[in-house]
Amino acid sequence: MKHKGIPDETIRRLPVYLRGLIFLQEGGQDRISSSKLGDFVGVQSWQIRKDFSYFGEFGVRGVGYEIKKLIDGIKEILKLNKVQNAALVGAGNLGSAILSYPGFELYGFNVTMAFDNNAKKIGKKIKSIEIMDVSKLDILKKKNVRLGIIAVPRSEAQEIANALVKAGVKGILNFSPCYIMVPKKVKVMTIDIAGYLARMPYYTLNG
Repeated sequence: MKHKGIPDETIRRLPVYLRGLIFLQEGGQDRISSSKLGDFVGVQSWQIRKDFSYFGEFGVRGVGYEIKKLIDGIKEILKLNKVQNAALVGAGNLGSAILSYPGFELYGFNVTMAFDNNAKKIGKKIKSIEIMDVSKLDILKKKNVRLGIIAVPRSEAQEIANALVKAGVKGILNFSPCYIMVPKKVKVMTIDIAGYLARMPYYTLNG
């Protein structure tokens, strides 16, 4: 079930809460208040309560939240209660690092396929995943892979996005530093690492 009218900022914070809750659960904790959760993840307690209020009652006043129930609830909201397979396009330095990154498993993501246009990389394996020719992206439709990760140069990003959409992908995580155009039915999230770094001097060198 997709909840209607939920602010994007709330959806963006849910994975932050989830990561913190999983860490607390692994540490043996089974219940927590919004105040303590807020201190742990760096979000105001009133904001946490407001975010959760969009989805019904998760906690009990004066008692707090049952961590396991809250984890299960957030996973259901974000559709993370089932393994989500993804395909990576671009097996260069960044792409190789993405394939080797263990953090995706925390949220139930599994990068199962990788593609590149470099003949020297095609056929080689990274973390047991064989690099395939990017011309074979249409196989994603047969494998029912609905998520794509783009880690190619900016000049190639739009072409790859077009190919992913044609292959039936419904969501794209874009690491290329550019804006890509897709149909409205496809969700794109762009992570511009250099752009984030460009904001750091403002906070670190002022005052």
